[in-house]
Amino acid sequence: KVGPKLEVVNNIVLVWSILSLVSCRSISIGLNVASVDLLLRQDAAARRNTAGSAVRSEKVGISGDRECTAAPEARFDCARDRTLTRGECEERGCCYGPLSGSAGPPWCFYPRSYPGYTMGPLSPTTRGQTATLTRKKPSYLPKDISSLRLEVIEETTGCLHLTLKDASSQRYEVHLPGGIPESSADNQSVFYAAEYQSDPFGFIVRRRSNGRVIMNTTVAPLLFADQYLQMSTSLASSLVSGLGEHYTSILLDLNWTSLTLWNRDMAPHADANLYGAHPFYIVQEEDGFAHGVFLLNSNAIEVMLQPTPALTWVSTGGILDLYVFLGPDPQSVIRQYLHIIGYPMMPPYWSLGFHLCRWGYTTSKTTRRVAQSMHDANFPLDVQWNDLDYANKRRVFTFDPWRFGDLPEIVDEFHQRGMKYILILDPGISSSSLPGTYPPFDDGLKRDVFIKNATGHVLIGKVWPGPTAFPDFTNPETRTWWEDCIRDFHSKVPVDGLWIDMNEPASFVQGSVEGCPDSDLENPPYTPRVVGGRLNSGTLCMSAQQKLSSHYNLHNLYGLTEAYATHSALKNIRRKRPFVLSRSSYPSIGRFSGVWTGDVRSDWEQLRFSIPAVLQFGLFGVPLVGADVCGFGGDTTEELCIRWMQLGAFYPFMRNHNDKPNAPQEPYVFGQKAQAAMRTALNLRYSLLPFLYTLFHHTHTSADTVARPLFIEFPTDPNCQSIDKQFLWGSLLLISPVLEEGAVELAAYLPRGTWYSLHDGQPFYSGGQYLLLPAPLDIINIHVREGHIIPQQEPALTTTASRRNPFFLTVALSAGGWARGDLFWDDGESLDTFETQNYCYLIFIAGQSQIVSELVKLNGDLDGLVLGGLQVFGVPSPPRFVLANGEKVGDFTPSSLSYLQSS
Repeated sequence: KVGPKLEVVNNIVLVWSILSLVSCRSISIGLNVASVDLLLRQDAAARRNTAGSAVRSEKVGISGDRECTAAPEARFDCARDRTLTRGECEERGCCYGPLSGSAGPPWCFYPRSYPGYTMGPLSPTTRGQTATLTRKKPSYLPKDISSLRLEVIEETTGCLHLTLKDASSQRYEVHLPGGIPESSADNQSVFYAAEYQSDPFGFIVRRRSNGRVIMNTTVAPLLFADQYLQMSTSLASSLVSGLGEHYTSILLDLNWTSLTLWNRDMAPHADANLYGAHPFYIVQEEDGFAHGVFLLNSNAIEVMLQPTPALTWVSTGGILDLYVFLGPDPQSVIRQYLHIIGYPMMPPYWSLGFHLCRWGYTTSKTTRRVAQSMHDANFPLDVQWNDLDYANKRRVFTFDPWRFGDLPEIVDEFHQRGMKYILILDPGISSSSLPGTYPPFDDGLKRDVFIKNATGHVLIGKVWPGPTAFPDFTNPETRTWWEDCIRDFHSKVPVDGLWIDMNEPASFVQGSVEGCPDSDLENPPYTPRVVGGRLNSGTLCMSAQQKLSSHYNLHNLYGLTEAYATHSALKNIRRKRPFVLSRSSYPSIGRFSGVWTGDVRSDWEQLRFSIPAVLQFGLFGVPLVGADVCGFGGDTTEELCIRWMQLGAFYPFMRNHNDKPNAPQEPYVFGQKAQAAMRTALNLRYSLLPFLYTLFHHTHTSADTVARPLFIEFPTDPNCQSIDKQFLWGSLLLISPVLEEGAVELAAYLPRGTWYSLHDGQPFYSGGQYLLLPAPLDIINIHVREGHIIPQQEPALTTTASRRNPFFLTVALSAGGWARGDLFWDDGESLDTFETQNYCYLIFIAGQSQIVSELVKLNGDLDGLVLGGLQVFGVPSPPRFVLANGEKVGDFTPSSLSYLQSS
């Protein structure tokens, strides 16, 4: 029966030809005998069935060819937008391969070749190169976009910028406050090389120095529809961090997990989208190399991670605006990222002190008593806070005349004692007051500052005061109105900073009190996995209109735009360095605000996970960050609160905050031993504030990190790749907290070198190993890295007082007897002191049995301050005498110099 055999083979060749031309899908020509026999059997079966059955059989044959032989971990999901049956999967031209278990690799996945865009030739532009991508046949997505414009810009030697956008129609694009710097690359010296596959389109980015592939988007098809944008890439390693805000370790789990970036009022827990959206990741490569990728897109995003290793971006709108950072080391990646989104602001010095807050300080009398009790118990306290208790009927820009009638006087008292005062400011403006009785709403209506619904009326949601309207901070008039409201309130209550909460924005009703229209924005073709199942869950309607675009496009930017407006208002009103603390966040918010990690529970797990949360915000350019010390939700315990105070003493931002129904957790409410341990931790923090402030200077001017993962500082040490139970301040102070209940010792990793205990100067000579350290309840293990000098100051109850105290230096000598350190110092609150050259900067150098200071920059801010002490770790033999500025120091003992005999 030669005829039928030839007929089948000819049909196969014909099908292959058609598919190659139309959909770029191919069947291997090199069919072996077994393959032909299999196809003959399938053909015979098809002939015995109906035409429809024959079609199904033919598709099954396609799913079994070489195009569909990808290993399970290398499959890329072809049914991300919805669940597909086998027939629906194959109707898309995708492969279907069931596997055991419900989780893990997709059953419906793309074949090796899949129809996509075809790339035209690259043409030069004033900033780089451009090309047109065209799709001959629509994808399976609704409102597919058939023609795209690719732009390639070499921003800097270490940063490659690629954008993909609709070639014929304008789409929403993110524009960060302050803009993005112009490109400045010399293409002869760039760290990267880009390659392009024309059909189907994809690109590959390599590291020039070693040829390593950083990105490879040819692994799966590019999809670009009106409300569904998808791009996949391979990863250079499985060591991936970032893509916040989520409740994760410092390294992300790549075992078929997904992360959704959609800002939501949601207490931290696993597998949930939380308050912030940061579409940036950093990958640790081999040999200490690293790279990062930033997708500048503010729509709802889901990122799929798989063990290939690879990831897939899916966005519900906007454009694909990608920045690739080549490092080559992790710290360089962060600097390159911050060069794009902006360097962090310089915080006021007092904001690095201890802050105390509670939802439940129900009267001004209670607030005054709490602050007084802290200082009576000899606990440092710089900033007293109030939650929404202060507001009249929970309406912002008011204070209750009965419970907080003397609030202006209390704030004046705090200022006279050298303290500061901050209160909460939610964005929701009460809309239910009688006309003429609540100026923020009345004036806002007149000035047209509120977000509108789809019909053009003010959208009304519901938050703490009841029905509320939401300011549109993308509107310049709104920012002016916001400043006017703050100015008017500040004239009565001279607050020192503002805490902007509920700014995802959060609402207690879905969308609005009137619901949301049935539209593509409210019901998009694809909804990422979000808490509540819908994009408008716990927030505003997606169809709500703002000055710049729809809330569908702008939702993730709400907290950033409010922080920008609040920072600007405080700067103009107080004429001092602003302090703003935000819950919601998006890239570049660190230029205007600090962030706290939200409503953490009072338990040991949340204590432990607060470290990677803080470290990740450092990677995102938000160095002023901390978790609520002792926890916000639920009752703490004495032991947990001690350990949290010890860890919190090394958060860049330290605030104890508590919820209404919980047991009190101010430090003075605990037993005397617990108080002593907490006092020790706070005094240690205050003594280190000159060093911490100097670290913030470096992050503000050079994009260094403050709280730093070990892999940033020791990128070639494989043991540091995943450590997130310890961290560094800068490059030299290693913090190893107790994170387990009942523990009195801990295993701490000390990278190679000599480390000195800050507690007693004991040296530890490490080859890069874990050491078992004693950790009694009154001690947190802090180690100083050899070769460094730390500037410190005698602590006091406020930074106003401590800044007048004598300095002292802690010197940790290297094996060769050298050390170096620095100090940045200004008045602590004036605007732009570095930019206007109004500061002091000193470098300290130890070597050859002497310690000297070099005055790089000097103004009057150090006048009257003295060096009151010195401790030197690692002195090889007892000194016979000590000279200070050439004059012999009087009585001293080796212990007064913290002299330690080397072993």
